[in-house]
Order: sequence, then C-alpha cells, then structure tokens
Amino acid sequence: MKRITAEEYQRLRAGAEVLEADSFGDKVLRLADGTILKLFRRKRLLSSAAWYPYARRFADNAVAIRRRGIAVPEIIDIMRIPSLARDAVHYQPLPGVSLRQLLRAGMDVDTRQKLRTAFTRFVIELHDKGVYFRSLHLGNVLHLPDGSFGLIDIADARLRPWRLSRHLRRRNLRLLLAAAGESELVDTAAVLAGCRTEAS
Repeated sequence: MKRITAEEYQRLRAGAEVLEADSFGDKVLRLADGTILKLFRRKRLLSSAAWYPYARRFADNAVAIRRRGIAVPEIIDIMRIPSLARDAVHYQPLPGVSLRQLLRAGMDVDTRQKLRTAFTRFVIELHDKGVYFRSLHLGNVLHLPDGSFGLIDIADARLRPWRLSRHLRRRNLRLLLAAAGESELVDTAAVLAGCRTEAS
C-alpha cells in the first residue's frame, strides 16, 4: 500500500467532484481525469481493518470477482494517507447507470419486466459463483452499456469456493428487500431456489 503525503493528496484531489461525503469528510471523489478515489476510515481502533484495510479488501475483491466473470471497477492503486487517517482505493469506474437510478427515472412495464428477469438471473449467477455481496442493493449494481451488470462498493464482499446455500442466499437479499420499492426488481423465490428460471 503506497503512502502519500498531504501535499500529494491535495495534488491528486485538485479539481475533484465530491460524489459522497459525511460528517467525517469526503468518502468518494471523481477526480479531474474521471477516475474514482474512494476513501476509508477505520471506525474502531480494534477491528480487522487494522491488519486488513478496507482499501486492500476492495482491491483484492476486485481481482477475485473479476476472475469469476463479474464486472467490477479496475484498480489503479491503493494508498494510505496518514495526514487524513484514511486509506484509499483509486480505480477506473465502470461505464453504466445504477439500477436505483434506472428505477427512479421510470420505465414502461415491459422494460421493467425484462430488467427484473435479467437482474434476477444476475443475482443467481453471483450466488452460483460463490459471491456473497453483503452490500447488495440497487445503488451498488450497475446496468452496463452492453446490457450486463456490474458491482461497485465491493469492499465487504465475501467469496466462497462453492455455490451459496439457501440460507446465505436469503441473508444476502435482506438489504435489497428492505429498501422501499426496490424489492420488486428481483424474483426472491427464484433466487432462493438457486435455479435459472424465468422471473415471473
């Protein structure tokens, strides 16, 4: 993990657009060249992040998930910024629009049904490939220009060497099903069955 100084960070950040922030500061930046810088702070002194930082997890997951044929951001670098007490991952963004944005923009019934069918198949594919994506919600799934899907915000993903059990599939749907109006975009029964059926 590369360490950068406060001055190097300010040069990197020059002209950036803040995409996400909270009371502690910037969280996600779109840099002047169009790439993304995602910053992580350690929330507790004693946590697994002390020896396995979230920026490193993000980068490692990107490599592992891509090997399983799922589109994820391409990592440019991971870095530590001691002056901010932050770690960061620098990556090329995926070209696409989140499913949450598509849903909020509105679509006709046929388009929604096709999207529901395709997204359900994608979730089944994730589970069949052993990807337990704990941040599975429509804001973290992108619809790519070729009609396929990709994942972002993958630091807390877990990968198994086998297909996920029905129990894990159910747990993995909790966040998605809890979001108002978003559960309609996935066929829960088909996902839990773990079979590639047409979404109804």
